[in-house]
Amino acid sequence: MSDSQLAPKAARALDPIDSAILRLLRLDGRASVRAVAEQVHISRANAYARINRLVEDGVVRGFTARVDHERAGQGASAYITLKIVQNSWRTVRSQLEQLPGAAHIALVSGDFDVLLLVHTADNRELRELVLTRIQAMPEVLSTRTLLVFEETDLLPEP
Repeated sequence: MSDSQLAPKAARALDPIDSAILRLLRLDGRASVRAVAEQVHISRANAYARINRLVEDGVVRGFTARVDHERAGQGASAYITLKIVQNSWRTVRSQLEQLPGAAHIALVSGDFDVLLLVHTADNRELRELVLTRIQAMPEVLSTRTLLVFEETDLLPEP
């Protein structure tokens, strides 16, 4: 592979139409190209081309459903902070990605190194996940579990 194929694409500024398309797709990822075009006042061909470009450029990483975790049988949610061995991020991340219920993983700065969001059926399952799976990882020095009592997805204004 050439260097140009390995280098990531440079970010480009989004124009107001691209921003409007992203806002609509965040509200409803199943919106038809026709509906998007009508709402941002462009042709269907233009909307189709812009959406494809946003996907190809990696701005849109995929389309997904917003899940009510409680209704899906995942009544316990928690943010788990981890302190890890220096330079073990890639190893820890690959192990955390395999955990059942792992929803978001972030390498962060501050008092801890990793922030992990998990959804489990109940507190017993959460306890087992933390005590037997996460704390058993040799690269994990310590954890702190923050129970989520209520959560709200923030979406762009329609």
